[in-house]
Amino acid sequence: MPVQTDKKILLLRPRGFCAGVVRAIDVVKIVLNLYGAPIYVRKEIVHNRHVVDELRAAGAIFVDELSEVPAGSRVIFSAHGVSPAVRAEARERQLQVIDATCPLVTKVHIEAVKFARQNHTIVLIGHKDHDEVVGTLGEAPESTVLVESVEDVDALEVKDPTKVSFITQTTLSLDETRDIVARLRERFPSIKGPAAQDICYATENRQLAVKAVAPICQTLLVVGSQNSSNSRRLVEVCGQAGVPAYLVDDHGDVNPAWLESIDTVAVTAGASAPEHLVQELLDYLKTQHGFRAVEEVELKDEDVRFSLPAGLDVPLGQLAPVAARV
Repeated sequence: MPVQTDKKILLLRPRGFCAGVVRAIDVVKIVLNLYGAPIYVRKEIVHNRHVVDELRAAGAIFVDELSEVPAGSRVIFSAHGVSPAVRAEARERQLQVIDATCPLVTKVHIEAVKFARQNHTIVLIGHKDHDEVVGTLGEAPESTVLVESVEDVDALEVKDPTKVSFITQTTLSLDETRDIVARLRERFPSIKGPAAQDICYATENRQLAVKAVAPICQTLLVVGSQNSSNSRRLVEVCGQAGVPAYLVDDHGDVNPAWLESIDTVAVTAGASAPEHLVQELLDYLKTQHGFRAVEEVELKDEDVRFSLPAGLDVPLGQLAPVAARV
């Protein structure tokens, strides 16, 4: 049976690594180059299995708790941030900390501290047990309540309805968060929020790109790990537009049944997914499923860079790349 030749891939841009992920991965690479293995990293540096496995092979040791790090050793905090209690524990154990927290996550922590000092109840919109949310909750645990849905807002009781503020996890669904914030404003008309939204630029751009392409594709493949919040939101956004979407760690996760009777498939990647996995997926779709044509759909050009932590200003050109970037 001849292979159909008019099957097409819509390749979304922007996709893949955001500035915070690039910075976090570079921090681990630089520290390994400067000091050699082993280097300890608390939690996954970013939520991508392939990135973590490659850094582990280079000498990084990933731990869940600081108690697993020998006293006095170097430890890197992941891009998702940590609570003040974790920082205090690091000081007590005389650990040499290199902080790879994304600056946009740090922004949310600063907002939490500011609102707590104003004696506000802080409503944190986010997903329970996500590393970023755990760290943010730790800034003012006695003042902060977590909500995940409009229904949670309806059930919310606060000490003083005139002193309420909200902050959000940086990797949420734009639409879902908008609905939750709208309900908060209905219940607490004087509520305060961040000066600029907490959902990060990369999360927003990737979701908008999915929305733009949904009307012209029949299915979407999102490259990203299952524990990546921003990647999971891309699947949800596409599904809400009425188009089937699937999250895959790599091309090996693709179920051929998803592509039956499909002639236009869209491909994107979460903010912690390396570009080489996207290219391997494209090769797989071309060679195994006859998607010969690739059309890049660019919504917005991203040119965001974050400076490295103090003392790590090593020229990145001297470092071997962990993965190709968009």
